Amino acid sequence: MAEDDKYVKDGTVDYRNNPAIKKETGTWRACPYILGNECCERLAYYGINTNLVNYLKFQMNESSVVAVNNVTNWSGTCYVTPLLGAFLADAYLGRYWTIAAFSIIYVFGMTVLTLSASVHGLKPPCDDNNTCHPKGIQIGIFYLGLYLIALGTGGIKPCVSSFGADQFDDSDETEKKKKSSFFNWFYFSINIGALVASTVLVWIQTNVGWGWGFGIPAVAMAVAVVSFFSGTRLYRNQKPGGSPLTRIFQVIVASFRKFKVKIPRDSSLLYETVDEESAVQGSRKLDHTEQLSFFDKAAVETQSDKIKGSVNPWSLCTVTQVEELKSIIRLLPIWATGIIFSSVYSQMGTLFVLQGNTMDLHMTNSFEIPSASLSLFDTISVIFWVPVYDRVIVALARKFTGHKNGFTQLQRIAIGLVISIFAMLIAGTLEMVRLRTVGEHNYYEMKHIPMSIFWQVPQYFVIGCAEVFTFIGQLEFFYEQAPDAMRSLCSALSLITTALGNYLSTLLVNIVTDMSTRNGGHGWIPDNLNYGHLHYFFWLLAVLSVLNFGFFLFVAKFYTYKKAIGPSS
Repeated sequence: MAEDDKYVKDGTVDYRNNPAIKKETGTWRACPYILGNECCERLAYYGINTNLVNYLKFQMNESSVVAVNNVTNWSGTCYVTPLLGAFLADAYLGRYWTIAAFSIIYVFGMTVLTLSASVHGLKPPCDDNNTCHPKGIQIGIFYLGLYLIALGTGGIKPCVSSFGADQFDDSDETEKKKKSSFFNWFYFSINIGALVASTVLVWIQTNVGWGWGFGIPAVAMAVAVVSFFSGTRLYRNQKPGGSPLTRIFQVIVASFRKFKVKIPRDSSLLYETVDEESAVQGSRKLDHTEQLSFFDKAAVETQSDKIKGSVNPWSLCTVTQVEELKSIIRLLPIWATGIIFSSVYSQMGTLFVLQGNTMDLHMTNSFEIPSASLSLFDTISVIFWVPVYDRVIVALARKFTGHKNGFTQLQRIAIGLVISIFAMLIAGTLEMVRLRTVGEHNYYEMKHIPMSIFWQVPQYFVIGCAEVFTFIGQLEFFYEQAPDAMRSLCSALSLITTALGNYLSTLLVNIVTDMSTRNGGHGWIPDNLNYGHLHYFFWLLAVLSVLNFGFFLFVAKFYTYKKAIGPSS
């Protein structure tokens, strides 16, 4: 077997070292396998997440507040574990092998979850009134499967979008132009999976059984693994550059060790390798920037550095290494603004579902739509807006802005943040109208009031539109602005906003529940929402979103984009 063929099969060598391999790999020819993997993996994830609040409330016999918090805690964990996967990918395994290894864990978790909902003795027993009484071992096995899935997705999520973008060479202008479209279609594939989950799977879970409802996503995850491995011969793989956290701490330590050292006015006097390639494997050199100049001290070469001969990375760092740290620090304020947006987004899987449970679920006289299936309108919105944005909005915006992508990444994110405010205002207005109907007709003890659940469609559709701008903008922004050898880590950072958004939602629910029930009242979010004030919670998120948008405008105004120089290794 030729060495080139061996590379293409086992996916371990950087394609840039071999032009023949580059010609035969990457670009859109490799992307269908990556997009297919993501579509099936997201079908599996949303097949669990979309209706999980109802499973916890009715099968695990948890109260509304406990069920909502357990959903947001689990969902948050799914977006925290990417830090582990990102570290392993950037430092040791590379994105290909990280996705492969954690996919196996994911499939195992889906299998355990399916068994917990289908095997006698593992699934919760229910009485004649359909009230379930889970035992300790049954609860334990269920949550074991659930959190194995959280671990599995942690190795996939921070790597798969970056791995797809890796298939397009930044040094090739023709390929680079296609990368922005990849992020749009990547998010499109996510929502194809979510569409099947919110329609077919939710219906099966509600009307056929949870064993089948969890088993089908388990099969989908197995298909995702097959899809990923099927494209191995076509993938381009970038070498891991070593521990990014080690490099970050080296700059911090070296800066403080030299805090008395003066920084030269001429930045060319700062330490950098003389080679064309960066000292950081898998990364291009980064141009010096004036911001955060304190860390430039780490790149000042002193007499003691010269005497020792070999460079001690804990006392002398290259300009590229310093700029890696600066890039991460500059990203953090923009990163923080995604937390509130993610809190808004998380309502689709929790409070929107509970709100829908109280409304008329009938589509026809004989067919009821599960309340969790309304999230399909979020998915339909994304599926509608992605091609419209990619083919129409970008072309129109380009005429006014002159930017090749229509909007800058920060402008795209900002538009989504504004749209998300309207989603909460619409949800709050609907709840206020619903409660007025309850009060006028004394429907307080009615399980489903005579008000169609399809009044929820606008709030789902608007959130879908916001996603296309903000979430896809964040995907592209964090990939482009990340140092080459830290792209998985920065993708994980963008996902952490989703985790923190879920945890913030949990915190807000606990705070408002505690404060609104102190005097013995029903509170904002009681088990029977007809006695509550859920619209107050939506108003609260709208206000926080407005404040968040103001902060975003402030930090975006002063953001400095990364400048890479030279070829990557």
